[in-house]
Amino acid sequence: MINHGKNIKIFTGNSNPKLAADIAEILGLKVGESEVGTFSDGEISVNIHETVRGADVFVVQSTNAPVNDNLMQLLIMIDAFKRASAGRITAVIPYYGYARQDRKAKARDPITAKLVADILTTAGADRVLTMDLHAAQIQGYFNIPVDNLMGTPILAKYYIQKGFKDRDDVVVVAPDLGSVARSRKFADKLHASIAIIDKRRPKANVAEIMNVIGDIKGKTCIMMDDMIDTAGTITNGANALVKLGAKDVYACCSHGVLSGPAIQRINDSVIKELIILNTIDVPEDKQCNKFVTLSVAPILAEAIKRIYEDVSVSKLFEEDSNL
Repeated sequence: MINHGKNIKIFTGNSNPKLAADIAEILGLKVGESEVGTFSDGEISVNIHETVRGADVFVVQSTNAPVNDNLMQLLIMIDAFKRASAGRITAVIPYYGYARQDRKAKARDPITAKLVADILTTAGADRVLTMDLHAAQIQGYFNIPVDNLMGTPILAKYYIQKGFKDRDDVVVVAPDLGSVARSRKFADKLHASIAIIDKRRPKANVAEIMNVIGDIKGKTCIMMDDMIDTAGTITNGANALVKLGAKDVYACCSHGVLSGPAIQRINDSVIKELIILNTIDVPEDKQCNKFVTLSVAPILAEAIKRIYEDVSVSKLFEEDSNL
């Protein structure tokens, strides 16, 4: 149980209430009493049923599908807490949506990651706690503190417990060039080599496999990415690895967005097992017998505890974290 000078309160929107409940349970707390619904025309309605004056408030809300509804819920809840004189408001966003447009890739592109950062700050957030941002530079889009936790230690711990660290046939495969740094850190924890898939993306959500850099013949491959959306990248990559001689292909990611044909593609692919973190609540109709879900509640609870107690959060960024 946390015992500090001011009250700590955990609230949740509708995107991932189970994760919020798990975090609160670890901290010895109860989720705050609130109600998030809609008016008859679809507008978001928020009611806070307990006092938050002077409290350290943490709002747990991923901005996954329905993205706009979940984002508006978060913004309106932050505004409600600010107007109710909360002492400090931390937006706990396990999955930060609108992050894929983080720069102008071509003329007249928006930068939605920056836009959402501005809106969150304007709404009244004093701090953001998130996990595995699609691009690390998004932290710099905020003018408030941002703690970006890593899912790599959680995923690596699973494979280490399964004995992959003791094998000499394991190769970690980056599904694209943007995932190389993340995959290299993951490979270091497993004492594994690394390979890279060089792909070309002719248009959004369509990936064409071009080449594989590295030795994967006869190897057990683990593909790692920050998110899996339509699963085109991960399944096309897995199929290409097997065609080029890989023995088995496993996959893992922090965020299981799983939109459109993702489930069918994963079921039809050569992937033996897909590990995802519960930053996004995957509904029953999107479950798959290849999925293994790991919880981020312990690391988020520890981060919340450290923020509340005004002690360093940096230990949780270390790749050797045991959480």
